Amino acid sequence: MPTTKYIFVTGGVASSLGKGIISASLAKLLQARGYAVTIQKLDPYINIDPGTLNPYEHGECYVTEDGAETDLDLGHYERYLSVPTSLANNVTTGRIYQAVIDKERRGDYLGQTVQVIPHITDEIKRRIKLLSANAKYDFVITEIGGTVGDIESLPYIEAVRQLRWEIGTGCLVIHLTLVPFLAAAGELKTKPTQHSVKTMLEQGVQPDIIVCRTERHLNEGLRNKIALFCNVDPTSVIESIDAESIYEVPLLMRDEKLDVEVLEKMRMPVGKTPELLKWQEFLDRLKNPQSQVTIGLVGKYVELKDAYKSIRESFVHAGATNKCSVVIKPVHSESITAGTAAQALEGLDGILVAPGFGYRGIEGKIEAIRYARENAIPFFGICLGMQCAVIEFGRNVLHLKDAHSTEMEPQTPFPVIDIMEEQKRVTHMGGTMRLGSYSCSIIPGSMSEKIYQKQEIAERHRHRYEFNNQYLDQFETAGLKAAGINKENNLVEIVELSNHPWFIGVQFHPEYLSTVANPHPLFVSFVKAAMEYQKTKD
Repeated sequence: MPTTKYIFVTGGVASSLGKGIISASLAKLLQARGYAVTIQKLDPYINIDPGTLNPYEHGECYVTEDGAETDLDLGHYERYLSVPTSLANNVTTGRIYQAVIDKERRGDYLGQTVQVIPHITDEIKRRIKLLSANAKYDFVITEIGGTVGDIESLPYIEAVRQLRWEIGTGCLVIHLTLVPFLAAAGELKTKPTQHSVKTMLEQGVQPDIIVCRTERHLNEGLRNKIALFCNVDPTSVIESIDAESIYEVPLLMRDEKLDVEVLEKMRMPVGKTPELLKWQEFLDRLKNPQSQVTIGLVGKYVELKDAYKSIRESFVHAGATNKCSVVIKPVHSESITAGTAAQALEGLDGILVAPGFGYRGIEGKIEAIRYARENAIPFFGICLGMQCAVIEFGRNVLHLKDAHSTEMEPQTPFPVIDIMEEQKRVTHMGGTMRLGSYSCSIIPGSMSEKIYQKQEIAERHRHRYEFNNQYLDQFETAGLKAAGINKENNLVEIVELSNHPWFIGVQFHPEYLSTVANPHPLFVSFVKAAMEYQKTKD
């Protein structure tokens, strides 16, 4: 029997029940008990990765240290565990089929007929075990995307069936399902859960533990009913009641003894109950803020809850650190013009211009930055947000009329933002940007040095365009200074505006590194600056 234990988390009845949060919460509890844990996501869609997916389709694309463009659930994994993920932590059907077809083209199958079973399922099992082959883990938790019963999920469920047969108690299945409350009847209904488990049984997989997402508490009778009809122990029926914050879920799962049930079923030592003292302290600060600020999030996908997920969660971490409630006001960049900026941005204590691609909404972002600069409102620009800050400064301070990025205007007379040299020959869109973690040297005496408290950092990137160094002297002379440089390629990574309370743009994505245990210093400092600005308005 392998030393690594494998836990699978499947979903039934409806999507978006929180498989990623349950997976991360269980991992946090096991980690608190001293076990080495990692989590991976298997996504049923045929795209190779979410890198080319529209946010309307998939929400945020999360980037790992090694430059993988992955599902946003990997952000939850890292925020809970404070352990970096990698390319191996997110696998799509597209990647599985691509690997199998590549082997067939090389002749690896020696002329066999290539089929879903065993070739596709073998590749799925290989990917599941790959994480434990590269590092020593006690548990590998695998979240299977989609809903049981979907056609595209069938090969993954079949792979789980095979693994259960192969490694026995070294494998466990948790099924997350919905127990809806019918207001007309005034009761919770278990029938959807019964049918969901029946669907899994038809595919040869019996769940070991059933986690019930519900808006009302389950009584003992309901738990026993689910246990009876779904072939599990009553102690294996776990309640997952709606919570105000996703960060409450690990404590709720601890109270429900989800981790104890897992360990006992997998014949692993239970040990003492995890304290999670620092986690509880974080929650106490989050729930009991002493002040409140309003931050304008300017972007073109602000109506989508998951489009800027990591940014939103970074504000949660930074707000708790400052004992401050951060209210995020979505501001659609297409709604901002020179004439409407004051009204659209009125009452804000800080303005963050979000990352993105393409021309749509770009002029609104530039106007928002102008408003923040001219009115001394704390400003934070991320990736395209930094580039827009450069464009705005070039147009309105350096008077470089029609200054722009060559991404938006290839023929601009003042290309203050230009495509990176190594990107000029790229034709394929997927996985070809500057991706992953790169070093940055911070200029001594800069605000960024005071924020980071060090001069050498590493941050994650996802971009094709950069500050055009031909204009650097002009910008610095006028007051927009380079505060961080990648020395290897002489790329400007951070810009700061002199004579402004807090005006910072970064080419990288600091939101990818913010966790509960280690809130990102830029977000912490930005929220603090917003608190100080608010005092000046009183």
